[in-house]
Order: sequence, then C-alpha cells, then structure tokens
Amino acid sequence: MNKPYAESCDQNRQPIGQQLARFAANARTVLEIASGTGQHAVYFAEQFPHLRWQTSELAENHAGIQAWIADSGRDNVLPPLLLDVAGPWPQQQYDLLFSANSLHIMSERSAEMLMRRAPLCMHEQSFLLIYGPFNYRGQYTSASNERFDGWLKQRDAASGIKHFEWLNDIASDASLHCFDDVAMPANNRMLVFKKAGET
Repeated sequence: MNKPYAESCDQNRQPIGQQLARFAANARTVLEIASGTGQHAVYFAEQFPHLRWQTSELAENHAGIQAWIADSGRDNVLPPLLLDVAGPWPQQQYDLLFSANSLHIMSERSAEMLMRRAPLCMHEQSFLLIYGPFNYRGQYTSASNERFDGWLKQRDAASGIKHFEWLNDIASDASLHCFDDVAMPANNRMLVFKKAGET
C-alpha cells in the first residue's frame, strides 16, 4: 500500500533522536503516544535497536503504521495499540514514553488526559518526552508559531498550541515534574517529565 508520509518527521527526527539518546541507554521499552504515520517509530527503532518500541494510535491510522513497520523489517517495533488518550491506557509500565507533534493537534481536554494518564504507564525511573511547539507566559515564541496556531484553529477550533505553564500545572497535579525543557529547531521544544520526588 502507499504509506502515509509527513515531511516534518524527516525534518525533525535527527534532533529528536539526539534528545532520545540522553535517556535511551538506560531504557529497554518505549511507548510512543500518537505514532501518526509510523515514520518516527521505524527510524528510532533502527537508531536504538536495543529498545522495544511500542506504537499506538487511533484505529484509522493503524494501517499506515503497519505499512511502515512491514517495510522496515525491524523486529523491535511493535504493531500499534489502540490508544485514545481519553480512553483506556495499556496495563503496562514503560521506561520511556514519547510523543511528537501531537499536543497541538489535540483539544485541551485530550492534552490534559494525556498528562494525567501517562503516569499510569510509568515506573519510578521512567521519563515522558513531549516534542512540539509551546507558548510561554501567554505569548507565542515566534511569528511562525502564531501563524501555525491560526492554521490549526481553522482546521479544528478545539486544537492549537498549548501553554507550557498550563501543561506544567496539570503535570504537577498528576505527580509529574518538568525534568528538562530543551529548545529545539524550528521553534519547537522537548519537554521531559519524571515522577515527582524521583531524581
């Protein structure tokens, strides 16, 4: 079948991989939340062959992810789980949880549920990594992000770039603390969360 393709995945995979490498050495299992096309999954499964990479998505995106996995020939990237962030989550804990280019597509309610339920799949040494654009102190970080947010809201009024402070408050309420906040290319960030009280 013709595989779905997102140009942004090719553009951002190297800088994302550099951040994943900081945590991958001590990890064995990864849950990717909202795997999208599946491009990131197969690329990072090749870059980090010791990781067992679990994809997840809404049902309508499974076929495309399966196509990327089949063509990759990788045995360390797993078929997608059905995961709606507001619904049931896997009954398993993972060393790393990762999501890219997802929160700005979600509604505020869905983004909140992601932050509140992700800890269910985390143990004391797990990390949650979230890549994408965020606003700070009520402001866009760039004119391009402002334009992008307007485009998102035209497509879906419930979507849009989320405010870091709002997200961090939800994380704190869910017993997560922001371990790191890294500037990334093209006015994106990599937010890293860990269970509160853990070092």
